[in-house]
Amino acid sequence: MSLHAILPSASFPGTPLVGFRPTVALRTVLRPVSISAAMPSSRRSCELFDLHGRLVPYKDAWDWQRRIVEDKKALIERKCDCPDTLIVLQHQPVYTMGTGSSEEFLNFDPKQAPFDVYRTERGGEVTYHGPGQLVMYPIINLRNHKMDLHWYLRSLEEVVIRALSSAFSLEASRVEGLTGVWIDNRKLAAIGIRVSQWIAYHGLALNVTADLTPFRWIVPCGIRNREVGSIKSLIREGWTCSELGSTPISHADCSDSMLIDYTCNFLIKEFTEVFQLEVHPNQSGKAFEGVGR
Repeated sequence: MSLHAILPSASFPGTPLVGFRPTVALRTVLRPVSISAAMPSSRRSCELFDLHGRLVPYKDAWDWQRRIVEDKKALIERKCDCPDTLIVLQHQPVYTMGTGSSEEFLNFDPKQAPFDVYRTERGGEVTYHGPGQLVMYPIINLRNHKMDLHWYLRSLEEVVIRALSSAFSLEASRVEGLTGVWIDNRKLAAIGIRVSQWIAYHGLALNVTADLTPFRWIVPCGIRNREVGSIKSLIREGWTCSELGSTPISHADCSDSMLIDYTCNFLIKEFTEVFQLEVHPNQSGKAFEGVGR
């Protein structure tokens, strides 16, 4: 497979905390969540492209983000309103690197990589994306929020922390000096962004049911001596789930797709709360043409 290189950029460091001390097997009942409830009219609009059930090639999503960024810049140039956009999806297996990433964190020869490797303009080191991992790409006009990159990174972390708590009663947290979301020594969510003219893009990736094996072939995010975890690996013992509030069923009957759907709903809900946005799903299908399967 090939190593795809591109634009230069800056990386943005992270910050604080640690948590999760399970003493008994977790028992979680999956609860329904509504993201379409009426919200205060004072909230700004956010267009939602919910493709979380699709495996989208990384290059397609990357090109799509950059087109949206350029469209938003044009709106700002014309002094028009520039609403936010949120894309949610899964990727086909791929490794991505930040602009300053070091190949020393690849445990393979880049010329013989197990999957495609893309060097992007986001900050941070190498990470893996693949099926079972929810990726959120907020394309945010920070002029409408707070023109502060530290605040934005902490806000993305907060979205995941709240979603894990409200959906699964998992106590996730930050780790001082690092970016991302952690439970004990395990990193569940990675974050990497790029900001151009105060428009932020790229975003976060949360391991839900992902096969974690490909992470062994890299040093994820350049952090040694720490593990990568997933929601499924944390709750697979002693949990039950119910769809739409029905009678709980055993975890053996609760599919990966059900867990992905459930987690996605909570991520979107907490995203709207943290950023005080009202999401409007785009269901026209036009923007989806050629994106994923």
